[in-house]
Amino acid sequence: MEDNEEGVLTGMLQAAEEAAPVEAVEAVTGTIAKSLNALSVSLLIADLSGRALVRLTHQTATGHPGRHQGEEAAEVLPFDGGPYEQALRQQTVQLLHGDGRCRVLAPVTERGETIGLLEIDLLDEPDVAVLARIARTAHALGFVVIANRRHTDLFEWGQRSTPFTLSAEIQRRLLPASFTCEAGAFALSGWLEPAASVGGDTFDYSVARDVLHVGVTDAMGHGVASALTATLGVGSLRNTRRRGDNLVAQAEEANRALAEHANVRGAYVTAVLGRIDLATGRCELLNAGHVPPTLVREGRAETLELPANFPLGMFADEGYRSETITLLPGDRLVVVTDGVRERNAATLDLPAALLGIAHLHPREAVRALSDAVLAAAGPVLADDATLLIIDWYGGHGLRSSTAGADTARASPHPQ
Repeated sequence: MEDNEEGVLTGMLQAAEEAAPVEAVEAVTGTIAKSLNALSVSLLIADLSGRALVRLTHQTATGHPGRHQGEEAAEVLPFDGGPYEQALRQQTVQLLHGDGRCRVLAPVTERGETIGLLEIDLLDEPDVAVLARIARTAHALGFVVIANRRHTDLFEWGQRSTPFTLSAEIQRRLLPASFTCEAGAFALSGWLEPAASVGGDTFDYSVARDVLHVGVTDAMGHGVASALTATLGVGSLRNTRRRGDNLVAQAEEANRALAEHANVRGAYVTAVLGRIDLATGRCELLNAGHVPPTLVREGRAETLELPANFPLGMFADEGYRSETITLLPGDRLVVVTDGVRERNAATLDLPAALLGIAHLHPREAVRALSDAVLAAAGPVLADDATLLIIDWYGGHGLRSSTAGADTARASPHPQ
C-alpha cells in the first residue's frame, strides 16, 4: 500500500510538471482516477466569497452551465448546508451514495486554508485505508494548485463569481496569499468583506522562526485613491518588517512614507500592528488611530486599551508607542476595522457576537462574524469590514495535523 501510494504521489508530481499550468490539475486528477479505478475525479475550488465552491472545466462544446471565458467554464455551487459545505467547513471526508456509485468528498487543505474539495466517484464504497489514502492525496493536490496558480489567471478567474473593480483588484494584491495559517502555538484567519466602493482595508501576517507578525490597516476614503494609499502603507510596513525593524520603527517609517508620498493630500491609514513571541506568548501591540483590538479570555470579551497614536501619515514627524501583553493558552485576539462597527451595523453587539462564535475555528469564526455584519448592515456595506482572529495555544513547536488541517482544534474553542 505504501509503495503504491508513493508511486501515485510521484506520478502526480510528474504529471503536474509535464502539463501546462492551466492543465496541471486535470493531469493530476487523471493520475488519481487511474490509481483508484475511479469513474471520475474533479477538483472544486473555493469561491472568493467564502460561500460557494466552483467547478472548473475545459469545454470545447457550448451549453455548459456557468460563466465562460473562451473554452473555460466555471460553475458556482452555492453552499446549502449539505455534504459539500460540511466537508469543507468541518474538514471531514464525506460519502454520498446513489446511482450505483459512491461519491467521496475530501477537503483540499494546506495549513488550515481551505483550497477546495476533491470529488471522486467510485463503483464501490472505499474501506478505511483507501479513505485515508484519498485524504492524503487531496492534501497533496493542494500543493499542486498552490504551485500552478502562480503561473496562470485560470484559478483566480474561476473563483471570482463577481467581477472586480480596479480598486478591488489593487486591494486583492495587498492581502496575504493564504487567509488562514495553523501552527503549533496558534491558528489565525483573516477575512475582508468589501464595500460597494472599496474602502482600502487590508490585513497581513508573516510567520518567522519564533515570531508571528500581524497587522490590520484601513486607508481613508474609497475607490482607487484609497487602494493606492493602502498600497503605500502596506508596502512600507512590509519593507521595514522584512528589514527586521521593530514595531515602532515600522509604524514611524510608514507614517513618514505616507506623509511624503501619498497620492491624496492629507491621506492617512489607521492600523493595529502586532508582534507575538511564539515561545512565550509575549504580544507587542501598536494602535495607530484604529479600532482597539479585543481579547476574548475565559468567557469575556474585553477591549484592549493601548497607548493612543495618530493614524499613519497624519503628521510626518510623529512618534509612536506600543504596549505589551502576555497571551495565555485559550486566548483569542480579534482585530477589526471600523466597517464592522459602522452605523448600519450598530445593532451588532460585537462582544456578544465574539462570545457566540468562540467555539469556532478562526477560519469559520471570521466568516460567521462577517455574516453577522452583513445581516446587521444589509447586503451592501458602506465601508469594508475586515477581521483578523488569532487563537493562542502556546507550546511553540510541531503542529499536529491530518491531511492539511488541525482537526483536533477545529472543535469548540477552549474557554
